[in-house]
Amino acid sequence: MFRHEIPYASSGQVIGLLGGSFDPAHAGHVHITLEALKRFGLDQVWWLVSPGNPLKSRGPAPLAQRVERARSLMDHPRVQITDIEARIGTRYTAQTLRALQQHYPAQRFVWLMGADNLAQFHLWQDWQGIAESVPLGILARPGQRISARMSRTAKFYADYRIAGRNSQLLSHARAPAWCFVNVPMINVSSSAIRASGGWSAQAR
Repeated sequence: MFRHEIPYASSGQVIGLLGGSFDPAHAGHVHITLEALKRFGLDQVWWLVSPGNPLKSRGPAPLAQRVERARSLMDHPRVQITDIEARIGTRYTAQTLRALQQHYPAQRFVWLMGADNLAQFHLWQDWQGIAESVPLGILARPGQRISARMSRTAKFYADYRIAGRNSQLLSHARAPAWCFVNVPMINVSSSAIRASGGWSAQAR
């Protein structure tokens, strides 16, 4: 039977949250996680493997399989792979953040995402509520730097941007706050892996 788990965090820790379907998890996820730990001064990063992405019409592979794949790929003492959204019954990021902040009142959270997600962040449910509840750590992905910086979110919260050279300040910044860092990226995506046939053949 697939076992749900609640991650552990000590009082005062700053936890980066990397959400997504991870369908499948890949080396790019590992890379941005390690960069986020370093660049933003985080104590931990949690991968939130979601039951499904509300912005995608096609459902992902089974949750248990995606979590198993993620855990086989990301093995680091400061990174936890969790299905907590399925556990607490949330579907949208804003709901998840509210639940986590209630469950972990002595910890701080930073929402992590690739620059491609920043470009469409204004389409997320209660996107302003998210931006005003936790700092946002943005990591550049290939070909997305300009679109992210010109996004509606970037313009709306322009006065709250922390310069990349000061990225260590993000973990203790008061929301709204966001920081965009350029990092060497691995040009790989879950969609490309699925298109190759290997993952989809195993998953469905």
